[in-house]
Amino acid sequence: MQIESFEVEQLQDPTGIVEGDRYEFLIGLAYDEEDELFEETESIDVRIIFADDAKGQRIVQAHFIDRATAKVLDFEFEEEELQLLQLFCQEHYKETDQ
Repeated sequence: MQIESFEVEQLQDPTGIVEGDRYEFLIGLAYDEEDELFEETESIDVRIIFADDAKGQRIVQAHFIDRATAKVLDFEFEEEELQLLQLFCQEHYKETDQ
């Protein structure tokens, strides 16, 4: 899995219920044609909700998404993929206009 592009946006909580800050990442991926995901679709994104609060910085939610249809794909992340995405989010979550 290689990261080709990304967008990040700080999410606003008008209710004040959520502690800390939340960021939504939409990450464009490149991957090997032999990968199981490539058989499912030719363009994949990852949607991540990333938290920065009293519990630390962490991925709260992550999904593979078909870029063409915006449909969530039913695939599990491998541990090393989650670690890579966690590091990526920690490095880039402040790169938002808000």
